[in-house]
Amino acid sequence: MSESTNLDLSNLDIANLAQGLLENFKNVENIMTDFSKTYEQLELDPFNLKELYTEWFTTAIQNPQKLAQVNVEFWQNAMHLYQRSAMGFLGIDAEPVIQEPRSDRRFHHEDWAKEPVFKCIKQSYLLVSQWMRNLVADVEGLDAHTAEKVKFFTERYLDAMSPTNFAATNPAVLQKIIETKGGSLVHGLKNMLQDLEDGRGQLKIRMTDTEAFELGKNVAVTPGKVVFQNRMFQLIQYTPTTEKVFRRPLLVVPPWINKFYIMDLQPKNSMLRWFVEQGHTVFVISWINPDERYSDIGFDTYLEEGVLVATDVVEQITGENEFNAIGYCLGGTLLSTTLAYMKKKGDKRIRSATYFTTMIDFSEPGELGVFIDEEQISSLEERMNKEGFLEGSSMAGAFNMMRANDLIWSFYINNYLLGNDPRPFDLLYWNSDSTRMPAKMHSWYLRNMYLNNRLCKAELTVADTPIDLTTVDVPTCFVSAIEDHIAPWKSTYAGAQLFSGPVRFILGGSGHIAGIINPPEGGKYDYRVTDELVSNPDEWAVGADKHPGSWWPEWQRWIAPMSGEMVAARKPGSGKFKVLEEAPGSYVKARSGAGSAASLPKTTAEKTASKSSAQKAIQTADKAATSEKAWTIKALDTSQAADDLTAINGIGPKLAAVLKDKGIASYAALAAKSAEEIKSLLLSEGAGYSRYDTSSWPEQAKSRIKK
Repeated sequence: MSESTNLDLSNLDIANLAQGLLENFKNVENIMTDFSKTYEQLELDPFNLKELYTEWFTTAIQNPQKLAQVNVEFWQNAMHLYQRSAMGFLGIDAEPVIQEPRSDRRFHHEDWAKEPVFKCIKQSYLLVSQWMRNLVADVEGLDAHTAEKVKFFTERYLDAMSPTNFAATNPAVLQKIIETKGGSLVHGLKNMLQDLEDGRGQLKIRMTDTEAFELGKNVAVTPGKVVFQNRMFQLIQYTPTTEKVFRRPLLVVPPWINKFYIMDLQPKNSMLRWFVEQGHTVFVISWINPDERYSDIGFDTYLEEGVLVATDVVEQITGENEFNAIGYCLGGTLLSTTLAYMKKKGDKRIRSATYFTTMIDFSEPGELGVFIDEEQISSLEERMNKEGFLEGSSMAGAFNMMRANDLIWSFYINNYLLGNDPRPFDLLYWNSDSTRMPAKMHSWYLRNMYLNNRLCKAELTVADTPIDLTTVDVPTCFVSAIEDHIAPWKSTYAGAQLFSGPVRFILGGSGHIAGIINPPEGGKYDYRVTDELVSNPDEWAVGADKHPGSWWPEWQRWIAPMSGEMVAARKPGSGKFKVLEEAPGSYVKARSGAGSAASLPKTTAEKTASKSSAQKAIQTADKAATSEKAWTIKALDTSQAADDLTAINGIGPKLAAVLKDKGIASYAALAAKSAEEIKSLLLSEGAGYSRYDTSSWPEQAKSRIKK
């Protein structure tokens, strides 16, 4: 055995080790009490693996010849392994029966290659893994979706069963136990109990030291101002760093499934800062982190009260009626839908569109497809309907599962088995800062995009408007990443061919995040680019020009000619939309919890509602009297003084007092709610309030404001 792992356990202080473990176990009772409160809500088999593997088994045994062949091959290799392992124990060097891929970083400790016992353990694991993969591969009679699910969950099982995940079979862990005299085990248990407590009985593994970061302090620090907010988003306008800027502003639409500051982690890799430095007037949508009050919010609302309202505000702030837009991931899908909607309405304000890792054709969704079928979506809908939303950790867990060794088991080993504290890492801080999704919207998106792929087929109607992407003719640039497992580049390439205008396709290196957040200073990876799209993505990749480094300057060369002449830089808050608060704003700071939804952040408007000089900037929108979209901007300014709600037909003094207690004290606040939302608020006071007809109240409130 090598000097690095001398398994001399005589130095262990067993008494102190036992005492430390016992003291930590005292916390278990409280943790299990919390866990018992949520246990009934847990789904022990959320993916219905019992039925899945039953179907695989009943199908596989119809071909006994293949099963026999796979098993015979396994036993032959196993005999070779036992023989060569015996030679290793006798000090005779022997070639391994099976070797892990170079990309497998689990077995980097030298004892996996040098010590006979660990070499045998590793090769036994690799051999069994190969056997199981062969068993589930190419099963005749099994439909393609079921076959992919079986392969996926078999891989996840093999990930979990790796010998690196067990203290007794991981040489690095054993070495640490000896070096610390068992202290690493005590601290590892302490870390695990802390994560169980944070997860209220469910293991919520920390990827990073969350206390090391604070939004606006050392993450998301690019200077800017929140210049508008409604119930769906805050709009951030970033402070210019150049004397002159392009005439056309730039609107960025991030995904609502996670938070926008992935584009603004640190100054050295901030995409938003880089855009500003290139002379763009940058506006970014920061979506709300919704709770149960948003359960009935649909995709239509994200379009109408999200992107469309943002375009109105950008136009009014800058005075420009032509600008460029970027959509990232799901934000890109929303942007493409918005462009088709605007085309139908004759709205030509967005003059170019850029899509980062955006799927529009969902026929080949990659590994995410294993979670998409009628049974799983129905089960998810049942769960979401209980809470009104999907907790962010659920989606984060699905994404992490696709890269389990890197995003689950590596932290399990580091935090628990090795007893190390999580290290500060800004990217992992962002990755852990997930958002919830409204039940109605998420169900609609899964069914219409992933399950039925209706967007690319022109089968969708959004906000009472048929959506046909082939009518979108603005210049378009797609940026994808060659190793992206969330939005596979060949799937994004298929979507890029749907538009009728000129399309540039850029294929960067790395994956979903690193392939996009790749500043020029780093000199990482390379990219392919061409304006000529052929039907076959592999042929495109062969024919595309390849360049070293970041694709950011390439995009800037593409967008600059479409950005207009240079004009004086625009200072945030200098127009009719005054500064509400500093970037990154308050909406982005609302974190999802393991239990009930956290309260929505108090907005600046709410904080100043009692002041007689409450801001009225949003109500000065030029189109307030005639434009329904401008009306949305106006109505959602809830910072007005209290109004006499008894002037609304159907509201008496008692109801007015109840509504005031619920935060609805003005006509604007009442108009900002739907009739269903108002009814739900009243029902929370008791079933007796069900008799009130709220259907006309928002419209009555709107008419009184307009007067």
